[in-house]
Amino acid sequence: MRILIADDDPQILRALRITLAAKGYDVVTASDGPAAISAAVDHRPDLVMLDLGMPHLDGVQVIEAIRGWSAAPILVVSGRTGAADKVEALDAGADDYVTKPFAIDELLARIRALTRRVPREAEDPVVRFGDVTVDLAARTVLRERDERSESVRLTPTEWQVLELLIRNPGRLVTRQTLLSSIWGTSHVTDTGYLRLYMSQLRKKLEPHPGEPRFLLTEAGMGYRLQLPD
Repeated sequence: MRILIADDDPQILRALRITLAAKGYDVVTASDGPAAISAAVDHRPDLVMLDLGMPHLDGVQVIEAIRGWSAAPILVVSGRTGAADKVEALDAGADDYVTKPFAIDELLARIRALTRRVPREAEDPVVRFGDVTVDLAARTVLRERDERSESVRLTPTEWQVLELLIRNPGRLVTRQTLLSSIWGTSHVTDTGYLRLYMSQLRKKLEPHPGEPRFLLTEAGMGYRLQLPD
């Protein structure tokens, strides 16, 4: 089982990495908010453990970004003890909250409880729309042309955009979620990036790119992958 630990305190990161690895967990670490989002996208953890007071992007914003596409349980481990902080984190999508300093036995028990209670995400799906087949596990895109399957080459960034949309079929994925997940928080206003990559994806995947049927724009908000019934 893979756990992502996000905290700006290197001593806590080191201690938790050693402790959890000794218990058989596969541990990934991040020291700030943007790195936590990138690690969540790249490594698909089974559980996310994070602090609230991280630099560049605070823990609540990280929770909101991850919740845009993942149902993995999120455990907040923070020195903030106020009720308002706990409520804000839980409302943003966290599943549990532990205050620092903590007893390691209690933390391990919370981890076991969360991974028992929250179902793990399904295996990476194979999605079909129009004449396109996307296999997330194999990271392949095929398109039927003249009764033959041809491989479609996507750039790494095009793949990340498409994967986030596929993991939220039929649901709006906001521009902020896409930008922060792929480029980091310093680019949350750079909507031109998204327009460029969505245009390229439509040229490669839509039957008529100028009149998209599947990769839809929600004006002023974000994008949606509309799958056929």
